Amino acid sequence: MTARYSIACLGAGRMGRGIAVAFAYAGHAVTMIDVKERPAEAFAALEAEALGEIRKTLASLARFGLLAEHDADTVIARVSVTPAQGMPAALAGAGIVFEGVPEVVDLKREVLAAASRCVGPDVVIASTTSTILVDDLSGAVENPNRFLNVHWLNPAYLIPLVEISPGAATDPDVTARVKALLEGIGKVPVVCAATPGFIVPRIQALAMNEAARMVEEGVASAEDIDKAIRYGFGFRYAVLGLLEFIDWGGGDILYYASRYLEGALHSDRYRAPEVISNNMRDGRIGMRTGAGFLDYSGLDVDAYRENRLAEMVDLLRHFGLARPPVLDRE
Repeated sequence: MTARYSIACLGAGRMGRGIAVAFAYAGHAVTMIDVKERPAEAFAALEAEALGEIRKTLASLARFGLLAEHDADTVIARVSVTPAQGMPAALAGAGIVFEGVPEVVDLKREVLAAASRCVGPDVVIASTTSTILVDDLSGAVENPNRFLNVHWLNPAYLIPLVEISPGAATDPDVTARVKALLEGIGKVPVVCAATPGFIVPRIQALAMNEAARMVEEGVASAEDIDKAIRYGFGFRYAVLGLLEFIDWGGGDILYYASRYLEGALHSDRYRAPEVISNNMRDGRIGMRTGAGFLDYSGLDVDAYRENRLAEMVDLLRHFGLARPPVLDRE
């Protein structure tokens, strides 16, 4: 893939618009293709709505200091919207195609099949689905070796993470090319197996359900639960990854805490997975033993901890919670 080339988005909805902003901001030309046949006046309304929303997004980014206000026109000039009947011509020059239609398998397969017939055999095609397994869609694509799932998190133009999920037929070179493309526009791609929920949705579903359950059980108010998440849970995991945090405190702490919660709350949803027990058996407790989920051998652990703590202090300053000490002076 070249440094800059045309991006095609199948669908002009929220996901397509977010992806369009992300790529246009990074210098790429983007075409959002309306996949639904509609009268000219209805398409004109959709086009005006889509470009209007993108213009508002860019105005917000300007207010946030991410671009000069006068540069918004340059960025939005890179984005166009094409009616369904213009799909073949719009896709003829596309370097990569992102499908972003509603989460209906048959609809996605229909749109992907049509698009794959309009592009060359080496043009990468990606679905942005958040729920459907890649191999439930790949059969609709001609040359499925160039197809994979690329899951963006909303708002796509702001959230750095993008989850890449290759299928059974996906060429590893295609995965590498998509990863490089995303890194080139400032994203942080991760690769995961074809599994329901990818990485983030699978973890956050557990956390969100547990937060809702605590409201249901009267554990705390919704306001206090969200405050706990923002200033405790989220605060730490903005600096430390979940597995890194297990290693930071020690896998044995999680093991014993899980056993207690499983018994006290009478629910196996707190049961630790077998890998936690295996790590304890093998002495892979975390940083204090030199290995856990991550390998700390040869690492200056004190310097590593210092750097992570410094990042937390930066977050304290961001939240306006960094305060000077109280000093008693005579």
